[in-house]
Amino acid sequence: MRFRGNTQFASAVGLVLGLLCAVEAAKVNKHKPWIETTYHGIVTENDDKVLLDPPLIALDKDAPLRYAGEICGFRIHGQNVPFEAVVLDKSTGEGVIRAKDKLDCELQKEHTFTIQAYDCGEGPDGANMKKSHKATVHIQVNDINEYSPVFKEKSYKATVIEGKKYDSILKVEAVDADCSFQFSQICNYEIVTPDVPFTVDKDGFIKNTEKLSYGKERMYKLTVTAYDCGKNRASEDVLVKISVKPTCKPSWQGFNKRIEYEPGTGSLALFPSMHLETCDEPITSIRASIELETNHIGKGCDRDTYSEKSLHKLCGASSGTVELLPAPSSSTNWTVGLPTDNGHDSDQVFEFNGTQAIKVPDGMVSTSLKEPFTISVWMRHGPGAHEKETILCNSDKMEMNRHHYSLYVHNCRLILLLRQDPSETENYKPAEFHWKLDQVCDKEWHHYVLNVEFPAVSLFVDGTTFEPFLVTEDYPLHTSKIETQLTIGACWQGGNARMAQFFRGNLAGLMIRSGKLENKKVIDCLYTCKEGLDVQLPEEVASTVKVEFNPNQSSLTVEGEDIDAFDKVMQHISYLNSRQFPTPGIRHLRISTTVKCFNEESCVTVPDAEGYVMVLQPEEPKISLSGIDHFARSAAEFESQEGVTLFPELRIVSTITREVEADTESEAAEGADDDPTVQETVVSEEIMHNLDMCEVTVVGDELDGEHESLEVDVSQLQQRGLEMSSSNLGLVITGVNTMANYEQVLHLIHYKNWHTEALFDRKFKLVCSELNGRYISNDFKVEVNVIHTANPVEHANNAMVQPNFINPVHHASVDLSGHNLVNAHQASVVPSAATIVIVVCVSFLVFMIILGVFRIRAAHQRTMRDQENGKENEMDWDDSALTITVNPMETYEDQHSSEEEEEEEEESEDGEEEDDITSAESESSEDEEGGEPEDQQGTSRQQQLEWDDSTLTY
Repeated sequence: MRFRGNTQFASAVGLVLGLLCAVEAAKVNKHKPWIETTYHGIVTENDDKVLLDPPLIALDKDAPLRYAGEICGFRIHGQNVPFEAVVLDKSTGEGVIRAKDKLDCELQKEHTFTIQAYDCGEGPDGANMKKSHKATVHIQVNDINEYSPVFKEKSYKATVIEGKKYDSILKVEAVDADCSFQFSQICNYEIVTPDVPFTVDKDGFIKNTEKLSYGKERMYKLTVTAYDCGKNRASEDVLVKISVKPTCKPSWQGFNKRIEYEPGTGSLALFPSMHLETCDEPITSIRASIELETNHIGKGCDRDTYSEKSLHKLCGASSGTVELLPAPSSSTNWTVGLPTDNGHDSDQVFEFNGTQAIKVPDGMVSTSLKEPFTISVWMRHGPGAHEKETILCNSDKMEMNRHHYSLYVHNCRLILLLRQDPSETENYKPAEFHWKLDQVCDKEWHHYVLNVEFPAVSLFVDGTTFEPFLVTEDYPLHTSKIETQLTIGACWQGGNARMAQFFRGNLAGLMIRSGKLENKKVIDCLYTCKEGLDVQLPEEVASTVKVEFNPNQSSLTVEGEDIDAFDKVMQHISYLNSRQFPTPGIRHLRISTTVKCFNEESCVTVPDAEGYVMVLQPEEPKISLSGIDHFARSAAEFESQEGVTLFPELRIVSTITREVEADTESEAAEGADDDPTVQETVVSEEIMHNLDMCEVTVVGDELDGEHESLEVDVSQLQQRGLEMSSSNLGLVITGVNTMANYEQVLHLIHYKNWHTEALFDRKFKLVCSELNGRYISNDFKVEVNVIHTANPVEHANNAMVQPNFINPVHHASVDLSGHNLVNAHQASVVPSAATIVIVVCVSFLVFMIILGVFRIRAAHQRTMRDQENGKENEMDWDDSALTITVNPMETYEDQHSSEEEEEEEEESEDGEEEDDITSAESESSEDEEGGEPEDQQGTSRQQQLEWDDSTLTY
């Protein structure tokens, strides 16, 4: 029984031990694998092996138990992870991570995922396997230099200004598709084109190594390449174009410095292609002043150079003008001694050098100081000494030095002295009127007009009114019977009998006229220039640009904001000279420009532009006077009330000559093709213009006013606005009028002589001119012969008996040796001794000439007869016993008839030479002459005499 109890006890112990063993067996895989918490790996693209740090190793404390202590694998967690983990050694837990496929760094540069390790469990079936914690894996894909740099642009362009060195002109830029910093960065740029003045740095900035010149090269073409840091060169080089621009200087462009003006062509555009270059500077406003410098032309600009008296008339001033500085002539000779510019191309001005003065003849000025009068003058005067310089002075002729009135300059002041005549009341009255003017001393021409209406005096300078700043008073002059002397350029000191207060400067057009020049238009007309600037504003810019002129249009100002509109206005500015014959020469132009910019600090400055207008020499007119220059009239006509018309058939013609190119077709027809030069032909063309003077002077002895005179119908002159002055030298007709009107007036000039007994001839000369002597005609000389008639003889039967040596002739008109005799009386003529001698000599000379011609012709015909079988049917001329008898008292008409026959003979000879009459025809003509009566033979031969030079050898 006891044994049985032990057995049960042992069984219970065995069961407990079995259970304990079972429990222990259940606890074989009791530890989880262990791995690092973070891994960093590197993999090169196009490779699958990943280098991890730290290495991928899993540990298990169950080792070295089989299965439980072994690592069976790694599990990667994440979406689309291109990696896998592989166990290399189960017992050591070593593993690797590798790429499933080729990686592309350019697509994804980094990968992050988690990984776990797991053991083999309790047995081969992997039951009860355990997993480690999740570790983070960061893998960077290393790049390889598989891409080359590529430029961002296909080409690059830049513009530089010549003469400047730039820090950077432009930047070229290339990119590399590689993902790594090393291979994706551009480490270097290079200019491939050799020998160019440019360089490029590692950042792609191109700059010039020297100053560029637009004249040397206008555009550079460069080839540039790039390298990445892996030394890969760009797949394609890039082209860089660098244009060189001329240095931009703000200025007027397209402006010709020389502008030629052809007279008579009207308005000429000065700047048709001009524009303002602002170098891209933003402009807010522009102001330009255009100045035409004409101070050196005439009296400050181009004006009509007629006499001042004529200009006053042309401008509408009333009559009563006295010209104190006229052009020297036979009737106005007191200005002969003064230096002038001759007045040909421009106005005639007189120079006073401080030692010269002239006296105006007595009676020229009859102006009463009690009545209104006007003084006008052109003056150019510079800063002078402190003495008085007299322009015009009326002073005592002798004994005293009183100045009755004078106009003088003193310390840049213009002063008019006007002393009143003695009056009943000895009160102070205004005596000196002072004007302080810059114009008096600026060495420029100015026009002065003083309207005197005592006690008021008004002054106009260049058309602008000035009031006196000082008026001083004085007593009237004391009563005196001393005559006065009017002088110019100084003042006559009668007490000292010398000149004083000399003027230094230039004067022209000094006038005194009765009455005031109240019309401002007349004053402006006297001053206005015939040349100046003009502008026709285009409609589209008229409202945006403002234009202002000065009074004489020698300068204008243009203001605007829009540069395009401003340029259009400038392009329409023109030069105009309205004179038919302008003064040739240079007129300087200057354009002064100021601009305003948005940024005043960097605002541009436009330099002045300068040029000149060249007014070409006008076609010079040739004024020709023609007509009957030699004629005879009976003494009775000279003594008649009408007298003898001097210029009955006068013609005035003006022509100009031009050079024109010959017709090329006609030249080719004449074989002129071989001549490469251009042929020019001079042609004459008649033109119309005015005249301002015609002067008739006596050639020889002066006119004797007691028995001869030159007369013209004054009323006809006045109708045409002309004036006449006469002296013992002749007469002068003045005034601006047409050539036709001057012709008509000159036809009316008559010469009278009441004492013709001792007068045989009289000679006269006619000269006409235009523009105050600038263009002068030829000298047209006329000789008039006096024909003395016989006095009738009274007989007892009161019948008129003619002398037996005079044949009565009744011709309506008589021609004396080619001189027309108009309205000759139908009466017998007794030639004077001088006329008879002339007639005899001329007749004998003509006869001898005819005789010689006839003998030459007869000898020639005899030679021809000898050649034609000895036929002698020609008359012989035997002058061996020739006797010439001349009746010295034959009538004038017979002589005239003989001379007409001689003229007909000469015409016949000319005609025969042209028709080339044969010798046989000439002989037959002479045979017919043989049948005429003997008394007509000589005359007939003279009329029918022919000249045959067809076979004559010279």
